[in-house]
Amino acid sequence: MKIGELSRETGVAVRLLRYYEAQGLLSSHRSEGGHRHYDAEAPAAVARIRTLLAAGLPTKVIRELMPCFAGDGTELQACVLDHLRAQYAELDARIADLDRARTALGDILDASTRALAPA
Repeated sequence: MKIGELSRETGVAVRLLRYYEAQGLLSSHRSEGGHRHYDAEAPAAVARIRTLLAAGLPTKVIRELMPCFAGDGTELQACVLDHLRAQYAELDARIADLDRARTALGDILDASTRALAPA
């Protein structure tokens, strides 16, 4: 299938499909005229990429995970579960950092509001 067909089938912009290919997440074959052609599994690969991006994984990690899918869905082989757990723990740490920053900012806003309030 051509890139336009893949775009229509997946709802992903042609520009993003080219980006996925440049990042090594998606592969195509070139025709003699230089047009990209994707195999029948490309829509499933795009769906997997979108799922992993939605999970907050960077493209570098996704590239490492793409060959590790078990079946047609989003299930991954056991050998990469530790990697996913590490990404999960990193997200937890970032959430905790953001929560502390939000609390600190709220404290500053509260103190500033009280200081500016008429006596």
